[in-house]
Amino acid sequence: MRDLRRLVLDTSAAIVATEGVAALSLREVARRSGVSHQAPYRHFPDREAILAALAAEGFGWLVTELEAAVQLPPGPDRLAAGGEAYLRVALAHPGHFRVMFRPDLVTLADFPEAQTLATESFELLRALVADVSAPGDDEVKLALVWSVVHGAAVLLLDGPLPHRGSTRDPAALGAAVARTFAGWAGAALAAR
Repeated sequence: MRDLRRLVLDTSAAIVATEGVAALSLREVARRSGVSHQAPYRHFPDREAILAALAAEGFGWLVTELEAAVQLPPGPDRLAAGGEAYLRVALAHPGHFRVMFRPDLVTLADFPEAQTLATESFELLRALVADVSAPGDDEVKLALVWSVVHGAAVLLLDGPLPHRGSTRDPAALGAAVARTFAGWAGAALAAR
């Protein structure tokens, strides 16, 4: 039989991805996993612990993807690669992504692994934006870039973008959004 912890996490991610966080309970995870109602408690004391583990995994994938983008030379291509990386994680792991940035669901400070990875991903985002050659407030630049890629991810996962007659698949559309925004942002911020 598969590793119970992995089974619980995979089942939980599938529930969140298809039905939302409200549908997630340890009892439901156990039922869908085909294990006893008490089995998930061997690894997770409660629902928040499952959500924290999902967030930690998601942030881990985001860190890996953003680390690759940060290795590129500074400029619009690097910024685009970071945006594409962010969207790739969101689209590949919607169950994880839907809990990663939700303090109402997971108090990251209570889960050191998730907190560390969240902080590391944030610092990588900051590094991607810091080299944009424009005077001004780096915090504002970071908020702008993060808002665009996060907003695109949410709209691709839960919003109207893939449902409004687009002929592109969500991943291709997301990549095009990241590349286009990086070009605009690089030019606009450099002109400031």
